[in-house]
Amino acid sequence: MVKIRLKRIGAKNAPAYRVVVTDGRSPRDGRFIEELGTYEPRKKGNNVTMNLERANYWLTKGAQPTDTVASFLKKANRSAA
Repeated sequence: MVKIRLKRIGAKNAPAYRVVVTDGRSPRDGRFIEELGTYEPRKKGNNVTMNLERANYWLTKGAQPTDTVASFLKKANRSAA
């Protein structure tokens, strides 16, 4: 199954994440199909950037977002409307 989830990058004790589309069987930081955006949890304010057009494309193709990514998408769609 194709999933939309977070891939951890950044230094020790300074996490940053990429929002990626990947095969569900791939490791967390392994191969991915496409990068959709970033998430920086230590940054204040607007800490998520995402290509909503591509995210919606993958959702229509049946990709399943993780709970965290789903909350990002819900927040982004609410602010875009």
